[in-house]
Amino acid sequence: MMHRVDEHDPQSWNPSQEFIAKMGGFIQEAAEKGILITAEGVHPTEKGSLVRKPRGAAIRVTDGPFAEAKEVIGGFALINAADRAEAVEFAKRYVELFDQEIEVEIRQVVEFDDLPTQD
Repeated sequence: MMHRVDEHDPQSWNPSQEFIAKMGGFIQEAAEKGILITAEGVHPTEKGSLVRKPRGAAIRVTDGPFAEAKEVIGGFALINAADRAEAVEFAKRYVELFDQEIEVEIRQVVEFDDLPTQD
């Protein structure tokens, strides 16, 4: 799961003590149940860089902030879900913790067995 937040919303980067406590309890419970593998928030884009390699062109590095982006990745969580439905239910519980607008993208990790085999 990757969550996106409004880059310009101060609440995105300055969580309240109440939010920190709620998130901490949620993370502890999910880890104890074996659902959560790891979760981390990230710093604003002003502390980041984009590294791009366009097809047939040189690599470009752009230091943040990224003015063209309103919504940016605010953090991620790697979870152990039986299927997409279970992951969606976990994501719903996760977004309920936030008092601000948030979007969570759920993507399955590619396992070695998912790769095409060579004949």
